[in-house]
Amino acid sequence: MDAELKKLIEAYQGYNAGSDDSLLRRAYEFSTRCHAAQRRASQEPYFIHCLAVAHLLLDFKMDLSTVCAGLLHDVMEDASVTYDQLKTEFGEEVAQMVNGVTKLDRFQFTSTTEYQAENWRKMLIAMAKDMRVILIKLADRLHNMRTIGYLAKENQRRIAEESLTLYAPIAERLGMFNIKSELEDLSFFTLEPDLFHGISEQLDKQTARRQEYLKNFAGDISKKIEGRRIPFRHTFRPKHVYSIYQKMLRQEKELSQIEDTMGVRLITDTVANCYAILGEIQNHYKAAPQSFTDYIAQPKPNLYQSIHTSIYGPADQIVEIQIRTEEMHRRSEYGIAAHWKYKLGSAGKNRSDSDLEKNLNWLREWLQWIQELNNPSEFLEILKTELKVHQIFVFTPKMEVKALPEGATSVDFAYAVHTDIGNHCTGAKVNGKIVKLDARLASGDVCEVLVRKNAKPNEDWLKFVKTAKARSRIRHYLKEGSPEGGNRGQNVGKSKK
Repeated sequence: MDAELKKLIEAYQGYNAGSDDSLLRRAYEFSTRCHAAQRRASQEPYFIHCLAVAHLLLDFKMDLSTVCAGLLHDVMEDASVTYDQLKTEFGEEVAQMVNGVTKLDRFQFTSTTEYQAENWRKMLIAMAKDMRVILIKLADRLHNMRTIGYLAKENQRRIAEESLTLYAPIAERLGMFNIKSELEDLSFFTLEPDLFHGISEQLDKQTARRQEYLKNFAGDISKKIEGRRIPFRHTFRPKHVYSIYQKMLRQEKELSQIEDTMGVRLITDTVANCYAILGEIQNHYKAAPQSFTDYIAQPKPNLYQSIHTSIYGPADQIVEIQIRTEEMHRRSEYGIAAHWKYKLGSAGKNRSDSDLEKNLNWLREWLQWIQELNNPSEFLEILKTELKVHQIFVFTPKMEVKALPEGATSVDFAYAVHTDIGNHCTGAKVNGKIVKLDARLASGDVCEVLVRKNAKPNEDWLKFVKTAKARSRIRHYLKEGSPEGGNRGQNVGKSKK
């Protein structure tokens, strides 16, 4: 057996012992043949890239079909294999994923912007149907960024800018913080190498001192809770170069003035012990102001869970602490990929976990709306803007989550529920209390939108709405009148789209 194929099979069998790996063997052999004569910019065999993508997907512990699609992800684009050929050889599931990551023919488009926009639109449509498509694309982009140095400088900049403004934010939305951070740092290094090295060198010097401090702090915590017999381990959480650079810009400070260049994670076995550790920390250390968030009690929509707190440690230095279980830790590293629990159905097909599907409804709704934008330049700009802003998560009375940008109002929320609801909005209750339409919402709020059949958008709303969707729907109504009409009920926060 080929040594590389053996490594793939062993990695897959490592979390699927005894399962049938014949599809993986066939995908390996097929991809090897398709790319046999091709070379990368480094002059290495092209298949090395396909292999690297498959190994990244194996690191995510993805299902067999996704790993096979990773091996095959470039055969339609670079080897003239057709969709029907793939479907015949590997089934519709694999063929659809490969088609989802395959770029369109460049010669169909009149401009680079149009080409880029339509490729993103195509991938987002595929992603809305099957989230595994974006996991393959992220693995593909990550390996390409790791090996970007062999490309011409102009191509390096173009790919790095796209990675920084589109791929890294999408990884963040999916809770894949390891991928997000590495893409950001690789892009930053490519775009601003001198600045990257300058910050990195200073950070290395600070990190050594900070790590020694946190090591002593972790030992101090261990002594304080050893009587409780709570099992836990600690890891240090270094901030990545690009995130430190962004913090320097936001706070207008030099690196030496940034305190939280490293934090500590306390990882235990159960949720109960997470709170037990928190209790001991609160008993023995003074909390820093406005520094506590419980994502265990209220997980993020991407299913991230942890307790976040900051305290004054020895010598009154602020220490950022995250407390989580081992399972939460894995989810925080790999996001939705860690949630891709699949079950073998009666027909022999993999079915994604229903809880994951339910929790990703907010993402699918956003994807579906962004696809409606027709102008290529507008599409790309709004996509980048929507991905860049910090999100809040607001609930309907039925506890359906809506993702909104920070600073969003109940009018933004109304349009996120449905265009007709936004168009007929007259007021809102937030956490049971009547609020002004321009009042800002916060994560965790429960918003109930009040409507009246004859109500209509007010031009003044354009002064305070934050979402591109709300703005475009208001302008459309003011220009052309209601495209839909009808009423969705008095408590539309309870109704579905």
